Amino acid sequence: MIDKTLPVLIVDDYKTTVRIVSNLLRQIGFENLDEASNGEEALQKLETGSYGLVLSDWNMEPMSGYELLTRIRRHPTLGDTPFVMITAETREENILAAKSAGADNYIIKPFTAETLRGKLEAVSID
Repeated sequence: MIDKTLPVLIVDDYKTTVRIVSNLLRQIGFENLDEASNGEEALQKLETGSYGLVLSDWNMEPMSGYELLTRIRRHPTLGDTPFVMITAETREENILAAKSAGADNYIIKPFTAETLRGKLEAVSID
């Protein structure tokens, strides 16, 4: 079961994608949503705020979602933050790289609210 009261940080450099992901999260019951436009901004928010879940795009500048993931996993206080990679990258090596870097799940764009719900339910978020 997902705790839908947890604050969620959506990280993507395209405002349209942030809006779509926010709408899908609201459809499945999440309301406490925040956003960052790249990995650097996300890391700053994570270090100063409190988030129960990060949903991040892979391809962003100046810090990619993959780099954000590796920085979070090495961080002394953020290391256990649930992290789901959301990307159009379908290459198996990217999926494996994200998993080996510590991603809790991986969602390929485009996706539905039901797909998002299923991927989040597979992540232990509490």
